[in-house]
Amino acid sequence: MTKPHPYHDKGLEFDLSTLLSRGRTLGVLLGSGAAAALAACTPGTEGGSATPSGTSSATVTPAESTTAAASPSSQASSTVTRAFAECGVEIPEETLGPYPGDGSNRPNVLEASGVVRRDIRSSFGTSSTKAAGVPLTVTLTLLDNANGCSPLAGAAVYVWHCDQNGKYSLYDSGLENENYLRGVQEADANGQLTFSTIFPGAYMGRWPHIHFEVFESMSNTSAAGQVLAVSQIALTESACKAVYATDGYENSARSFPKTTLTSDNVFGDDGGIYQLATISGSVQGGYTAALNVTV
Repeated sequence: MTKPHPYHDKGLEFDLSTLLSRGRTLGVLLGSGAAAALAACTPGTEGGSATPSGTSSATVTPAESTTAAASPSSQASSTVTRAFAECGVEIPEETLGPYPGDGSNRPNVLEASGVVRRDIRSSFGTSSTKAAGVPLTVTLTLLDNANGCSPLAGAAVYVWHCDQNGKYSLYDSGLENENYLRGVQEADANGQLTFSTIFPGAYMGRWPHIHFEVFESMSNTSAAGQVLAVSQIALTESACKAVYATDGYENSARSFPKTTLTSDNVFGDDGGIYQLATISGSVQGGYTAALNVTV
């Protein structure tokens, strides 16, 4: 049986102490006034804000959907249909976890030549080991809340996640010299960026997820004080079940039923509604995941 990572989620207080050692300042403390504003802007809540011009007024539940959250070719003019894309509803701040590899907890892959890449399946540098697993394409659309949810062009995103066995490169035993499933991309004029990766595995104590940090710009990915958001992407139950029934994901298949989306200690506070990706595809053809990230 796959054992839980020893510090799979020590929480924001734990991460804040490490982040402050780098001189970062993150808006991780949500005051009562901000909380009230968030509730007021959340679709389906009493006193919700008016729908932004050009945005769908349909209320979206946390149920899974196969409708693309943001088409990679048409985000600037497309209708935003997910609840988390409403202006005023920013992506929830979450823990980095114990394996970020961004310098806050020993290794710093962000300073390595080669980390800026779309395809993150292989290690780079001294190793070329490729992580096995069902193909997954992840597209994030960054939206600037302070400017009416306009595309946040020029920002940068660092993503990382575990392999099909629930293990993390740079940290887990035998993977200390690997850096696969980690990479940085810059948002285009539509605020979009895409990564080619594999479907992450599951480990005890957590719902399947992908970590990410949003930076002000590419030049600030390794600088202190430039983090705009730290959050995680939740994967859908149906996709997880299909993937974990395939060869190579046996450990994940055993761990996955132990934690639900609502009992997860990261996504459970709101059922993951603001972080649940829109996923389509199949095991045979690979999956695509899309998420609008309002910061």
